[in-house]
Amino acid sequence: MKPTAVSVPVISIGQIRAIWLSALAIMLLLAQAISAQARPDSFAELAEQVSPAVVNITTSTVVAGRTGPRGVVPEGSPFEDFFREFQDRQGDGESDRPRRSSALGSGFVISEDGFVVTNNHVIDGADEILIEFFSGEELPAVVVGKDPNTDIALLKVESEEPLAFVNFGNSDTARVGDWVMAVGNPLGQGFSVSAGIVSARNRALSGTYDDYIQTDAAINRGNSGGPLFNMDGDVVGVNTAILSPNGGSIGIGFSMASNVVTRVVDQLQEFGETRRGWLGVRIQDVTEDMIEAVEGLEAAAGAMITDVPEGPAKAAGLEAGDIILSFDGKDVADVRGLVREVGNTNVGKAVRVLILREGKTQTLKVTLGRREEAEAAVPAVAQGTPDQQSEKELLGLTVTPVTDELRTELGLDAESIGLVVRKVDETSKAFEKGLREGDLIVEASQQNLQSIADLEARIEEATDAGRKSILLLVRRGGEPRFVALGLEE
Repeated sequence: MKPTAVSVPVISIGQIRAIWLSALAIMLLLAQAISAQARPDSFAELAEQVSPAVVNITTSTVVAGRTGPRGVVPEGSPFEDFFREFQDRQGDGESDRPRRSSALGSGFVISEDGFVVTNNHVIDGADEILIEFFSGEELPAVVVGKDPNTDIALLKVESEEPLAFVNFGNSDTARVGDWVMAVGNPLGQGFSVSAGIVSARNRALSGTYDDYIQTDAAINRGNSGGPLFNMDGDVVGVNTAILSPNGGSIGIGFSMASNVVTRVVDQLQEFGETRRGWLGVRIQDVTEDMIEAVEGLEAAAGAMITDVPEGPAKAAGLEAGDIILSFDGKDVADVRGLVREVGNTNVGKAVRVLILREGKTQTLKVTLGRREEAEAAVPAVAQGTPDQQSEKELLGLTVTPVTDELRTELGLDAESIGLVVRKVDETSKAFEKGLREGDLIVEASQQNLQSIADLEARIEEATDAGRKSILLLVRRGGEPRFVALGLEE
């Protein structure tokens, strides 16, 4: 008996390709379905969960009355009495009396015993603060403490019953594109919810300790001090500011990151004030053009010390010209990052500071002081010997040694030494770098200057070493800064 032949279907390459494309399409559809499921169908449950802890804030302040006809005519004008009488007839005669001014804002409860967080600008200067809860209940509040630097204030209300409250989340885990929800009292309309996404992270506006989350969730006047929630119902930001040409929301709002707020709130709750660490240096960012001018500097990162007044840094041996590379074990990227790290460090803590000095790295231990108690101090400078050479042009600058006459003319300290800039060639690199007449050049290549010969020697040394620029320490109005000036003119 002959075996039965079995036919095997033959699949062409085109059919294989078609099958593969169909499978890929199915996978893409499944991925889109999973992504769609990740988007919330509604914010209703989240709103119901957190609303009892969000409050409206009304403040009342006594302001001085107007003493004239509201600026219609210049003070002292012969028509001033006429317009005042006209206003009195129109019922505005009470405008000269002190009156109460009200303002609205938002906030949120962070503990069942009645601690409330809001913005400092919401309650600043207020005589009376009234908290309205979602239930309609109203309670007076007192200020526990406030911090203008981060625009955060902590209030306290007394309630017979435990209050609903919300918790802070970790703002560092908020990613660009994550859903967020803002709750507050926009334009005095009462409790209102708006939703959007995290548009950007680590935004800086104008403060030293800024760390804002940018969001397109609608934030308007009256939302200030209200919470920005993640989808778990945790507060990741405090709504503080908007960017707008007309005063209304255009989708660019800013919330102070919760990791900044929690540190401030903890200190306000414990001490009634902030207690930030203080290093005691004046610093500036390291720029690309400094790499050629500073020995051992490999990247435009760190913070360069421009001045060391009396304080913790000076006691530890830090000097002007040092570049801080790391602080308390954390790399320093720029001035902003260093200021925040120092401010967030406990007062009295001994920290290790890694610096670059004269081409070599070394570590110093600094015991931090308290920034709020720090007093500005002017460092003493060694007295110099008058230069025999009165004036010379170098690198596009006409410089002359400091004299008593120049100290008086420029308002310099009696102990100031260095070279005064008398003229600047407007076609020179020095002019491009911002050097101007009246500037005082204190150092070159991180060495004190007492004469024109000193500057010439530093230029010659830098040239012989093959450097393309020289680092100058310049003071203007008492404020120091480093300038990397090109040697080729």
